[in-house]
Amino acid sequence: MSRIFRTYQSLLRKFPTGMQAVQAGTLMGLGDQIAQNVIEKRPPHDLDLVRTGQFSCIGFFIVGPTVKAWYGILDKYIGSKGAAVVLKKVICDQLLFAPCFTVILLSMIGAMQGNRFDGIKLKLENEYTEIMINNYKLWPAVQLINFYLVPLHYQVLVVQAVAVLWNTYISYRTNKDNTINV
Repeated sequence: MSRIFRTYQSLLRKFPTGMQAVQAGTLMGLGDQIAQNVIEKRPPHDLDLVRTGQFSCIGFFIVGPTVKAWYGILDKYIGSKGAAVVLKKVICDQLLFAPCFTVILLSMIGAMQGNRFDGIKLKLENEYTEIMINNYKLWPAVQLINFYLVPLHYQVLVVQAVAVLWNTYISYRTNKDNTINV
């Protein structure tokens, strides 16, 4: 196990954005599979692998690189040590980044589901408020711990590990109108 972790650390140092992208894509796909298998209770022959691939792509191309860049910006402009710094980071993260990024995420999911602008707008009107309320139930506490205890280069990993459950929720929530009840 320690060899795997050393390899991960080495790859993270050599390819920081690429590794963040791979882990975000993998864990978003995992979240979608949990949603399909556990929450939606789809039989194996009815799994939507295209949907899982779409979630993985969003994680790989958007979530991983964006979150890594955001944490770098927070660290550069706010700092990395101290309780006041942590509180400022959490406030910025939850009041600036989370609302905007949730719009982007829901819009990307809607677009990949084949919705046009009006459909994406309707999805945002129907989903956004509840998702943000649930965001504020989970993420401020996670980010307090993450920004206070975790070194910068592991912060995206910590968030993505917690986000497996969040991604499961997002996948289910954004696909519940598209699901076939079996």
